[in-house]
Amino acid sequence: MFVKKKALQRVISRLEERAQAPSPAYLVPGLWLDPHGSLSTQSVVPEEYFLQSLRRIVRSPRRKRVTDGDMPGDWGKNAIAYNLLVRYGAAFDHNGDGRIACDPLASGWRETGTFLKAITMLPYIRSLGCNTIHLLPITAIGQDGNKGDMGSAFAIRDPYALDEHLTEPALGLGVETEFAAFVEAAHHLGLRIVVEFVFRTAAKDVAWAKEHPEWLYWIRADVPDRQPGEKSENTYGAPLFTPDELRQIYDAVGNGRFGELLPPHQIYRDMFTAPPHPDTVRMENGAWRGTAPDPRTGEMVTVRIPGAFCDWGPDSEQPPWTDVTYLRLYDHPDFNYIAYNTVRMYAAQLARPENIVRPLWDKITEVIPHYQTHYGVDGVMIDMGHALPAELKRGLVARARQVDPDFALWAEEFNLTPHAREEGYNVCVGPFMQTVRDTERFRGWLRWIHGAGLPVPFMAMAENHNCPRAVHWPGGRAYALYAQAMGAFLPGVPYLHNGIELAEPTPVNTGFDFTNEEVAQLPPAVLPLFSAAAMDWTRAENLIEPLRRVHAVRAKYAELLADATPGTVIPLETANRAILGYLRQQPGGKKALAVLGNSDWHQPQPLTLPHPNAKRDLLTNGPLPAVLQPGQVVVYAIG
Repeated sequence: MFVKKKALQRVISRLEERAQAPSPAYLVPGLWLDPHGSLSTQSVVPEEYFLQSLRRIVRSPRRKRVTDGDMPGDWGKNAIAYNLLVRYGAAFDHNGDGRIACDPLASGWRETGTFLKAITMLPYIRSLGCNTIHLLPITAIGQDGNKGDMGSAFAIRDPYALDEHLTEPALGLGVETEFAAFVEAAHHLGLRIVVEFVFRTAAKDVAWAKEHPEWLYWIRADVPDRQPGEKSENTYGAPLFTPDELRQIYDAVGNGRFGELLPPHQIYRDMFTAPPHPDTVRMENGAWRGTAPDPRTGEMVTVRIPGAFCDWGPDSEQPPWTDVTYLRLYDHPDFNYIAYNTVRMYAAQLARPENIVRPLWDKITEVIPHYQTHYGVDGVMIDMGHALPAELKRGLVARARQVDPDFALWAEEFNLTPHAREEGYNVCVGPFMQTVRDTERFRGWLRWIHGAGLPVPFMAMAENHNCPRAVHWPGGRAYALYAQAMGAFLPGVPYLHNGIELAEPTPVNTGFDFTNEEVAQLPPAVLPLFSAAAMDWTRAENLIEPLRRVHAVRAKYAELLADATPGTVIPLETANRAILGYLRQQPGGKKALAVLGNSDWHQPQPLTLPHPNAKRDLLTNGPLPAVLQPGQVVVYAIG
């Protein structure tokens, strides 16, 4: 296996050269300089700052990466993850002018996040107790239909190419070298790297369109896009169905009758054409155009790549995804359109071996090995993994494990079933984020885990990049810490979305759990998924120290807590219904860990211990309190 090694030394050497004529000083967060130091902003000379940071990493003792597991990639059961959108989480207002510039400063250093700055953040991430970094997409971003001033990291123009915005022009080494150095530095510090990929959608100006137009869907260029709130079937958008048709669709899907999935109306299907011949495909004003026969008349017409939309449910009111399109994973003349039954539920007549677009599947299957052999990544998170064909997922996993038997597959899969395990998943998103907000639902979920166990670990997170920040919910900071702590001791992956430790209030995206009013107040111009932005690294009211203590206890009891077999999670019934608790104990084991939290965000609640002899709270190393403050969680050992 070839992995770019010594990239870190190349970066150090280039910085030494640049240090001969250093750039003007700029500002960085104090936490980047010293993870346990000042929250205030510090002035540094960039070359000196980067040199000192990188030298400190390479001179530190090499640490082992997290391991263990019953099957390849199962080191995830012992992972504590930090989720990083590099261009956002590693961004800072270096010149102090109150904004994050998209373009580099005059010195050639960027204010948006880069892999070089992310390297300097690694000791900080390690200090939080994390041993794994989950990177949101780092691939080249498309421009057709993009939102904000930078475009979405999920609008992937080429999955084999890295986003050039993630490199420092001042360094002049290129984004590939910087990313290789980032992985090398992370591995030196014992951090695993999981990279997120999107395999069912691509940017509308995807690089493959010219050579392989048959890998995409095409519509007549004269069809206008539907405007928000519009319901006209003469415009392009999500196909419209009558209430009766929707009932039939939901019934067929709910009962697994995939041979009975209703197609969109003919007026919608007639918008779509056969793929144009490659010779006719050209770039016009930043968008692909081609020529193909009009399905209604047979005349040659100009065609374009359509945008995507939320395909399930068919009546979803999510805004259209103007910057991405769906890849054409299956090809059949009766299913040449985009709808729920072609890109999510896969009509039985379509999802057949003979209809597989095999060259596209092969191209997708080689993406992960490319990042393994060139950069040494440890795992991959698959966006919308539950919507990929099972055969394609099996191929992805098998090919990746030919390169690295311990490769980990994480997926945006919400159902924690044996089927997920059978498909090769090592970690799934799961339902925790929504469950933890409802005390009785959470209590019921604990009972279910007690009886059934968990076939695959879930992500124990209070927030992610698609939903409101944890501090948005009732309880604010108290809720955020409660949710993270209550999940950290279950058989899942404690998971910090970048900024939760800073009590960051601004969401990254408005994917779900937002009202229409909130969406209107949060346009792409202010959302970090689409526009240049940075977190507030100086906020005094943060959660850094409490989360460090949570993760320290998690790490100390890792073997006990990773066990997901039935009976290892025991709900604790308390007289006070505001107090939620559970016990972690291996079958026949003499030692156990008890976790109790106050789910009342307004009032302190008396704590009556189920184990009266317990004395100390492991999270504070002090005595167990008689009263739990709003959102407070205590953990104690018994036996």
